[in-house]
Amino acid sequence: MENKVDDINKKILHRLQENSRESFASIGRVVGLTPPAVAERVKKMEDLGILEGYKARVNHLKIGYQLRAIVTIKAFMGKLKPFLEKVRSMKEVINCYRITGNENIIMEVVLLDQLHLEQFIDQLIQYGETRTHIILSDIISDAPINGNKTV
Repeated sequence: MENKVDDINKKILHRLQENSRESFASIGRVVGLTPPAVAERVKKMEDLGILEGYKARVNHLKIGYQLRAIVTIKAFMGKLKPFLEKVRSMKEVINCYRITGNENIIMEVVLLDQLHLEQFIDQLIQYGETRTHIILSDIISDAPINGNKTV
């Protein structure tokens, strides 16, 4: 299979990860292409599934969520599948991953306050053992994938 991510595409991807609203003209000046050429490359990467979408980052504190936490679950026997169905409707969950190791699930959640955290955990205990870690601050968040590294 032909590699569609050449050095120019890697530079374009890096710029879009830094700022998905950057204009094609601005990206073109950095990578040495015209805006239509950048647009064509972006469209091809979208069509190939390399670029999966664009999202707005929202500050949870500024919209009223005072807590952000990492919650892990070690599912009880027979409770993993019901949890996987339930979690999709939990508005507090902003990221959820099925993982290897002692726990089955790791989630990032946003909560209004400590009472909301307690109520959220109360919903989870029927599915398994939980462990909660309050996030104090971000050290690295949404870092771009460095396209210059070799695999």
